[in-house]
Amino acid sequence: MGQHVSRSDFEWSYTAEPHATRRKEILKKHPEIKNLFGNDPNLKWWVLCLVTFQFVSLFVIRDFPWMWVLLLSYCIGGTINHSLMLAIHEISHNLAFGHSRPLANRVLGIFANLPITLPFSVAFKGYHLEHHKYQGDEKLDTDIPTNLEATLFCTTLGKMIWMFFQPLFYALRPIITYPKQPTLLEFINTTIQLSFNFFVFYYFGGKCLVYLSAGSLLAMGLHPVAGHFISEHYMFERGFETYSYYGPLNYLTFNVGYHNEHHDFPYIPGCRLPKVKEIAPEFYDDLPQHKSWVKVIYDFISDPAIGPYARIKRKHVGKED
Repeated sequence: MGQHVSRSDFEWSYTAEPHATRRKEILKKHPEIKNLFGNDPNLKWWVLCLVTFQFVSLFVIRDFPWMWVLLLSYCIGGTINHSLMLAIHEISHNLAFGHSRPLANRVLGIFANLPITLPFSVAFKGYHLEHHKYQGDEKLDTDIPTNLEATLFCTTLGKMIWMFFQPLFYALRPIITYPKQPTLLEFINTTIQLSFNFFVFYYFGGKCLVYLSAGSLLAMGLHPVAGHFISEHYMFERGFETYSYYGPLNYLTFNVGYHNEHHDFPYIPGCRLPKVKEIAPEFYDDLPQHKSWVKVIYDFISDPAIGPYARIKRKHVGKED
């Protein structure tokens, strides 16, 4: 089973999350950062290219042996689907068409969702924006593992299993711990997605549906790009709850590695987040940061000081139940 984690509870904080305060300080010193606000006009074209690539790949994948289907699903299909997930993350902040066109953003998100096979685009928006507004809140921030997860997966082997099945925990945790009434757009998202899944299965066969769905699951677990799930908010240094990564995998993930910058300025698109650090390096250079998402995954699994409990939590405040 391996070593048992050294923590038996989360790190409880009784101060506000740091990003709102730092945002005010940065804007006071560097008001020109406001010029970076706005949408990314290229985001919709990136989404179109990635979805098109996945659709065209089905014509090739359907004739491959199963071993190659699974290998390509992990190496290529999963990586692209993970990029689409992070495009949906950008879209959830209305960064494709701007805040004046929310429906256009939702439609693009549903389109980007298609190769992923699990309908989540519309529901993700509500939960994710609360993660920003109430970071660490024991109820409203569903990015934080549950006590049951942290208790069950508290050894080296347990953490490896938890990492492998992380997409399932990530998807089911909000539904179980903080369920919300489904909206009409969520029903539309689900209907379109299930129809697309049936279309792929009927016209291209089971291999192609597995290529897409397995890629989504594998690329959110023990996969290099999935390191960002751990690197973003797991406490590798005590007292620090958000970490940035400035390495090359940002090119595949819409700069989600610039995570301190993203939480400080969630309405600046990923393509312009490096500019935030360039303008205000004195606010970011001395913060703890990660150099490798692969090393993050390795350290998370092997280091007994890190595990599902290594998160900063706050008592539930700020919103009526």
